[in-house]
Amino acid sequence: MKKTLTTAALALLTVAAPLALSSCGDNKTAETTTTTETATVTEAPMDSAAAAPAPAPAGVLVGGAMMTPDKDIVDNAVNSKDHTTVVAAVKAAGLVETLKGAGPFTVFAPTNAAFEALPAGTVDGLLKPESKAKLTKVLTYHVVPGALKAADLTDGQELTTVEGEKLKVSVKDGKVMVGGATVTIPDVVSSNGVTHVVDKVLLPAKL
Repeated sequence: MKKTLTTAALALLTVAAPLALSSCGDNKTAETTTTTETATVTEAPMDSAAAAPAPAPAGVLVGGAMMTPDKDIVDNAVNSKDHTTVVAAVKAAGLVETLKGAGPFTVFAPTNAAFEALPAGTVDGLLKPESKAKLTKVLTYHVVPGALKAADLTDGQELTTVEGEKLKVSVKDGKVMVGGATVTIPDVVSSNGVTHVVDKVLLPAKL
């Protein structure tokens, strides 16, 4: 009787042992899977959109430099290789701080070529210290209060300049002219106004 019970017990152990080992293996697999899944959630990558840098302000290319709306009129103009003469004139007239002010202003900015088209000696004469009052009149004749884009300018419109005299606007076939000067690059937006590049120096009648 005792021998029979011993034999039965050995048989039971033989069957139960693999099942127990298999059960332990399944538990370890489950634990590993759970750990892996947890690690995956924990190490998820950051949102790439949140980490991306803010885009640069859009601007207009003038004289080889990008004019952007986060800079004022003067800070934009000094970067243009086509406007070194008008920048020098603004400095000579003492108008830098004015054009860096809150404004807003609309500026019709002649290119270097426009100044070169004036009679010989005109620019040199205007830049002399004794001509500061005259130079100021010329420059302020290119400035209008307010921020006017090309779409705001209409055919036959008259603009009162900071100098006091008026500029007449002509619009034909999409081309905008102001005081006889053609706008070659419109809508250069700055933080304190708008600049329009023109191909001619505007001279007030009362100079």
